[in-house]
Amino acid sequence: MPANIPAVVFVGGGPRTAGVLERLAANRPELFSGPLELHVVEPHVPGSGRIWRYDQHPGLLLNSMAADITMFTDASVACEGPARPGPNLAEWAAGVLDGSITDVPDFPHTLREQLRSLTGSTFPTRQLQSQYLEWFYRRAAKSLGRSITVHRTVAVDVSALDAGGHAVALANGRTLHADILVTALGHTDSRPDAASEAWANFAARHGGYHAAPGYTTDVDYSPIAPGQDVIVAGMGLAFVDLLVLLMEGRGGRFEEASDGGLRYLPSGREPRLWAGSRRGVPYHSKISSTLRGEAPGPLRFLTSAAVEALLERHGELDFRRDLWPLIAKEAGYGYYREILTGRPALAAMDWDEFAARYAALDWYSAAREELVAAAVPDAGLHLDLERLDRPFAGRSFAGHQDAQDAVARYIEHDLALRDSPDHPETLALFLALLHVYMEVGRVVPQERLNARSQQTVHGWWHGFFSFADSGPPPHRLRQMLALHRAGLLNFLGPGLGISTDEAAGTFLASSPQSPVTVTAKAFIEARLPATSVARSLNPFLESLHRNGLGTEQRLLTADGIHSTGKLLVTSRHQLVDAQGQPRTSVFGIGPGTSGWGAAAFARPGTNAAPFRENDALARTILSVARGLAAEASATPSAEPAAVGKN
Repeated sequence: MPANIPAVVFVGGGPRTAGVLERLAANRPELFSGPLELHVVEPHVPGSGRIWRYDQHPGLLLNSMAADITMFTDASVACEGPARPGPNLAEWAAGVLDGSITDVPDFPHTLREQLRSLTGSTFPTRQLQSQYLEWFYRRAAKSLGRSITVHRTVAVDVSALDAGGHAVALANGRTLHADILVTALGHTDSRPDAASEAWANFAARHGGYHAAPGYTTDVDYSPIAPGQDVIVAGMGLAFVDLLVLLMEGRGGRFEEASDGGLRYLPSGREPRLWAGSRRGVPYHSKISSTLRGEAPGPLRFLTSAAVEALLERHGELDFRRDLWPLIAKEAGYGYYREILTGRPALAAMDWDEFAARYAALDWYSAAREELVAAAVPDAGLHLDLERLDRPFAGRSFAGHQDAQDAVARYIEHDLALRDSPDHPETLALFLALLHVYMEVGRVVPQERLNARSQQTVHGWWHGFFSFADSGPPPHRLRQMLALHRAGLLNFLGPGLGISTDEAAGTFLASSPQSPVTVTAKAFIEARLPATSVARSLNPFLESLHRNGLGTEQRLLTADGIHSTGKLLVTSRHQLVDAQGQPRTSVFGIGPGTSGWGAAAFARPGTNAAPFRENDALARTILSVARGLAAEASATPSAEPAAVGKN
């Protein structure tokens, strides 16, 4: 029986929940102005949560500049609810200093100094970001009045009630009744997969060290000895954090060299790292240039009309056949527009002529390649997305030094392109890919993708976008080069393979493109754990799965049934239960679900997918709450919304 006051329970209180709460407040006047009882279950500080908490190494940074970070739904966001603009991180910091931003704690001296030195182009610390997120949460909570109760504990069990709603058991002994339940747990830990478990057991048998995938700042690296050789699999963002913790975190420091580069001064406590990955190179640097040419406009090729036409033709969508050519064409359009309008000395054709001819050509056509060659004579400026994705494809290394030199040159070239005012076309490409990434979820119905393509979208496409657009600040790549010159970072090359030598008790790392094999007693998997509801170490997610209230997304491909590990949700973010039925009052949002928008915050003015999702979910919650309240008002008696001890 529904309660007179609908109770909404959020399991997880990080930035994604804060965003939905803000959207609840924005949409309430239109959809449901009656009372709500809101519960947020979060063991860490609400707003920042576990991943963005203050208690992290002060050297860990965000991979976005302060002006590119916002929690606010601005006018660019295509949503039904009202836009409520607010300060980005840089504007917030300025407001804290001048007193126009209130409701902030008394910051320690180090954080106050960060505020003073922050500009829009600064890559802020995660400690500072935690304060912005917590301030945003407090602001959202205040706008909802006194309706929110925070439970600084974890949810350990959930079950459906015969009378309706769900019982959410907390570790502190209390049980909450949820008329509406939202799981927004963000990145959680999982039990190791078979390969990681085998490596952990191998290390334990031989007195070695193995770190399974995990959130870098929560992994214990203390058993790694100074000077010890360590194999590292993965060169993405977790790898960047690992370098901070194992190098500067152990007392080393960087200083400017006379040639303008960086020099690393070791403390003597650092290990020696051997790093490789599928691509064999780190993520691309963030970009410091500005656009010179025409400003980007709306997408021209990956549009709702184009997708509808493809569906009429094929019945379902295939990513490689249907979507990737349109994505690549959008990327090329933005890239070449900047060259032809922003760097006309490099152009041999007027932009208007190029744009008209380009629009009529397929991405993979010879005619497009001929058009590009005629318009941009310098072949070194031609956009090759396949080479961008796999920079060492087809390359064989003669030996160890050949691989070292190739990766170092690659990093130097990436910095020359991306950390220079002379190549604004790299920013144009960045913005085009970002625009496409944010729009894919809006114009492409996920349920109309074939199973193989759903895997590709959540796997390869997300990985490619992250590699191209979500890399570290430029100075992190300079630090990698300095560590390489200091002999503390070596490169293994692409296609990294890991095996073990039982007799020697060592891990072996090799690349199929290099004759070199490296052995070491220590091995780190530098990445977040793959999402897996079935293997989750989070008791609430484990309970959802065990009780059949939620299930993993499974795709039928030519190779059989494949599980993505993600919590399956509908387009309305309703959890799908073990019987394949949507739970009308149970919702999931964030990176652990099959939904599109995995991020928690975004760049201003980008029609960000997570903000669209937050608004849509908030409106659905309010609509369900309105129905529950109407049903309760017609019922002679109602049960309380929450039970148990406070």
